Amino acid sequence: MTQPDELNTIAIKNFAFSPVILTIKTGTTVTWMNQNGAVHQIVSDSGTPFTSDSLASGASYQFTFTQPGTYTYHCTYHPTMKGTIIVQS
Repeated sequence: MTQPDELNTIAIKNFAFSPVILTIKTGTTVTWMNQNGAVHQIVSDSGTPFTSDSLASGASYQFTFTQPGTYTYHCTYHPTMKGTIIVQS
């Protein structure tokens, strides 16, 4: 298994996404890593294109962004946790 690119990794810690806004190129895979003790779930605000399973502490989720655009998301369990992915071509 390949290691996630740290530049394209979003840490889930202190009940927040870090970084909150991530700008990437089309075709980039983003990895969310749960570094909290609580369970989290990544859900796109538009209902698509990405939704993770519940992520226990230490778990991760990956999604490859194939279309340019701005994608906002949140945590199902903690709706104040919000983030944005900006995909550029």
